[in-house]
Amino acid sequence: MINKFKLSACALFLAITGFAQEVEFTEYELDNGLTVILHQDNTAPVVTTSVMYHVGAKDEDPERTGFAHFFEHLLFEETKNIEKGSWFKLVTSNGGSNNANTSDDRTYYYENFPSNNLELGLWMESERMLHPIIDQKGVDTQNEVVKEEKRLRVDNAPYGQILAEVKKNLYTKHPYRWATIGSMDHLDAATLEEFQAFNEKFYVPNNATLVVAGDINIEETKKMVEDYFGPIPKGAPVERVNVKEDPITEQINATYEDPNIQLPAIVTAYRTPSMKERDAYVLNMISSVLSDGKSSRLYKKLVDEQKQALQIGAFNISQEDYGQYIVFGIPMGDTPLDTLIEETDEEIKKIQNELISEREFEKLQNTFENRFVNSNSSVAGIAGSLATYSMLYGDTNLINNEIDIYRSITREEIQEVAKKYLNPNQRLVLRYMPKNSDSE
Repeated sequence: MINKFKLSACALFLAITGFAQEVEFTEYELDNGLTVILHQDNTAPVVTTSVMYHVGAKDEDPERTGFAHFFEHLLFEETKNIEKGSWFKLVTSNGGSNNANTSDDRTYYYENFPSNNLELGLWMESERMLHPIIDQKGVDTQNEVVKEEKRLRVDNAPYGQILAEVKKNLYTKHPYRWATIGSMDHLDAATLEEFQAFNEKFYVPNNATLVVAGDINIEETKKMVEDYFGPIPKGAPVERVNVKEDPITEQINATYEDPNIQLPAIVTAYRTPSMKERDAYVLNMISSVLSDGKSSRLYKKLVDEQKQALQIGAFNISQEDYGQYIVFGIPMGDTPLDTLIEETDEEIKKIQNELISEREFEKLQNTFENRFVNSNSSVAGIAGSLATYSMLYGDTNLINNEIDIYRSITREEIQEVAKKYLNPNQRLVLRYMPKNSDSE
């Protein structure tokens, strides 16, 4: 009787959770090609206004890398109606917060305001799109800002070059091969006209998705969106990157020396499919089995029991065109790097050759259920998810049913996908060493 009661209570909880997570939205397109998504949630007097542009590092000229990330900063500089240096003051003085971020695939800007400042958020984002001032003074100012960011986050950060080195070696054709932050030499060499042309090409309504989420009235918001964004001229069609990589058929070996570290690290990295493919979801689950938490296979074995690793982790970095599956480890004491490779390979082979246990599988399902619930726990989080699913996946309703993909994945499928992608002849082995040390 007690067990039946517990099962019934669990089923009720999941049913309530599933209902609570249903995100209703209205999606449509303006005449100028701008995709608009509205989500009404009147439980708290807050609103998020965000714009995602379908431009990232992969859309850059190979001789002008870093432009997309540069524009993340530059488009806060000044507009026709917002004076230089006033953007952040305008936001904070009206009780708001804002930020932006750039990936290889897109650039995302957002403001969080009390809901009575919805119109202010819409006006500011329309100003960014329609009236940006891109002059030499603004370019020079932001050039110094980006250089300082690169020094702090990459050049002088321990292990700061790992992802850049992985990408450089995994890709030979696709523009994922360069770092998102790009080259400072390329930015220094660029002319003002090149920056202006980049803006004209990519920061246009037909290459963007506007999301308004929170305490709004749908019909009133539609009118404001039309008033502020409708007059913005449509840009020329943007040609998407379409570059295919040849399969990796034998192990790639590389070494990098980092002056900011004292302990070496070992990285094994595999090129994986687009995040839109089902296999990418399975790889997310595999990484969870291997290194999600202290009871995960790699942590329990290499950190807890054998004490061979100071840190260990497996990560599936999913992107629009390809992904990178990365296993990263820092050895404990005198443990050879090759030992970490052998031990992690052994755990991957177990997944390839044996079904994970029912108990492990149940834990895995619970983990992804919790992630799904948490991902939609705030208005700002919902806004980001709606923009991402619409632009990069082409299916906005994934915000509600992506969890069904994870629920449908089987233990057999986990085994098959591990066999398909995580093999020694399909990977990069990167020895990440302290500068001037002897490679092992």
